[in-house]
Amino acid sequence: MSVRLFSLVVGIGYSILGILGLISAFVEPSQTVPRIMSEVGVTQGFGYLFGLLPVNVFEGFVYLVIGVCGIAAYSGNEVVSRLYAQFLGVWLGFLAVLGCIPIANTLFGLMPIYGNDVWLHLATAIPAAYFGFAQDKGRLGKDPSAPQDLGEPFDVKGAPPYTN
Repeated sequence: MSVRLFSLVVGIGYSILGILGLISAFVEPSQTVPRIMSEVGVTQGFGYLFGLLPVNVFEGFVYLVIGVCGIAAYSGNEVVSRLYAQFLGVWLGFLAVLGCIPIANTLFGLMPIYGNDVWLHLATAIPAAYFGFAQDKGRLGKDPSAPQDLGEPFDVKGAPPYTN
């Protein structure tokens, strides 16, 4: 699987999660809201998507932005898709770690990142880190779709070499 296809699959998946998280018919309301979320005031739409993933309106929009950015990264070149995968690997890995810490598992009251959200973020961060960092093969910063991009960046053919 290429990094561009990974961006498309993750983009479509998170777009679907974002849209469904904003539709109240798919979110099972919760009777208990974490205390810090009620203090900060981001309790709008809080519940469990399909009874599994804790979501609120803010998290639905975050998932939608992640999804749209993934689809946009797919429509770009491999470098854009790789940057998207690197961002997801770092950011969702960070959210997975925060979701395991009781004081921070609601991202300080903004969105719930505990429970099955930890598994979702980790299941996305690990392949994203692979496609973003491990599968690079030295092409970071170069456009593999351009055949002339084999030399140094900004290398102009026929120009005298730059010397100090």
